[in-house]
Amino acid sequence: MADTVQTFLNYINGAWVPCLLGSTFDNLNPADTRDVVGRFQASGPADAEAAVQAAQKAFEGWRKLAIGKRAKILNDAASYLEKNVEQFAQELTREEGKQLNQARDEFLRSAQTFRFYATEGQTLGGETYPQDDANLHVFSHREPLGVVTVISPWNFPASIPARKLAPALITGNTVVFKPSSDAPLSGLRLVEALEKAGVPAGVVNCVTGRAGEVGPVITNSQAIRAISFTGSTSAGTQIHRTVHLSTRLQMELGGKNPLIVMEDADLDLAVDLAIKGGFSLTGQACTGTSRILVVPSVKAAFTDKLLTRVSQLKIGNGMAPGMDLGPLATEKQLQTVLNYIDIGKREARWLCGGERLTGGEFDHGYYLSPAVFTDVKNSMRIAQEEIFGPVLAIIEVADFDDALRQANDSQYGLSASIVTMNPRYMHVFTNEIQSGTVKINRTTTGNLVNAPFGGLKNSSTSTFRESGRAGLEFFTQIKTVYRGI
Repeated sequence: MADTVQTFLNYINGAWVPCLLGSTFDNLNPADTRDVVGRFQASGPADAEAAVQAAQKAFEGWRKLAIGKRAKILNDAASYLEKNVEQFAQELTREEGKQLNQARDEFLRSAQTFRFYATEGQTLGGETYPQDDANLHVFSHREPLGVVTVISPWNFPASIPARKLAPALITGNTVVFKPSSDAPLSGLRLVEALEKAGVPAGVVNCVTGRAGEVGPVITNSQAIRAISFTGSTSAGTQIHRTVHLSTRLQMELGGKNPLIVMEDADLDLAVDLAIKGGFSLTGQACTGTSRILVVPSVKAAFTDKLLTRVSQLKIGNGMAPGMDLGPLATEKQLQTVLNYIDIGKREARWLCGGERLTGGEFDHGYYLSPAVFTDVKNSMRIAQEEIFGPVLAIIEVADFDDALRQANDSQYGLSASIVTMNPRYMHVFTNEIQSGTVKINRTTTGNLVNAPFGGLKNSSTSTFRESGRAGLEFFTQIKTVYRGI
């Protein structure tokens, strides 16, 4: 029988090409591993070097291209994504597992991101500085860095690279892009959109494959002026240790995000936020809720309401309507979460969930029931380590001050939320929580295209923010000019 699996290629110097060694790997549907989503290039160092060289060669021409023409390419790429959103969303669901409506929203958000930077990038300029010499004009202007590397994760395989690619390109940089090997197709669709929009050869290059093979070339090379990376804190730390002194870094890493529930909280809202933050995307979001800090007076009522809601959640293939949770994205991630479930059962009091689901369609996918633990101490591993799965830990706190202290007692500082109607709590929480994203009566997940995003502590390099106008600053450098008149 003929092999019907489609093979996808690298994109280097304006052409779709196989990797030099001819090696490939299959990407499986986590909802049904009998379904091979596609076959992708297992690139090596030589392929990565070819991508870097192509980006170097294309840089001068791209940075000199009128910004209006660069903006048109981004807008046309956005139109291509919108036109093909149904196909691309189905592919994203098949390769990553999230619900189809969420996959559709992700590609539409990626198109929105392209359009935002096509406009916002044309407003980024320098400043003029007053001084005392009438014959001197002092001003600054921004210019692109050169060749930049974009490395993206599997949990948002379209929207995260989109918010890196768009600001890099509009400001005149050329890009070497490596999508996650666990969800490479959505990233390739972004590149395809840019190609169809007329991006010149070498401006965008994409290689797929193992980080151990490709990574050193696209991170350690002196030709790389900047790296924008989203992934685990351990991987980010490794990159940070090995890059060249002149390479600029932007890293968004792990999280262990708290949701504080105070005595005056709307408990139905609090439960809704916990469910959305902790179990949406099957808990596979860096901003996902994982710690729930509850005061004693409402702990029992909150827990009862939470368990009722958890029991009503529907688990299944993201292609089926009405599902609340899909599968874990990979077998490795499933095993990681199962290991933490075992740890949690030894550390705390297990209330529900955490079982691998079997029978019917579950036998062919990485399905897990959502888990809830209580009587958790903030020092426990399930309260300190990033699990990246549908697991919630309920921690009792004495009062607001104790809740704030324990919320901050973490190596991470990505997102944090509080449920309260007390203006004092809101004010102090905003000022004292050690988190780059602060939410009040909102879920820990989600951020706007036009607002800065990033973490504190080990959740980020805490240098340049992503998203919004701040996302443009990372990809530009400032020159200050003194011109005699």
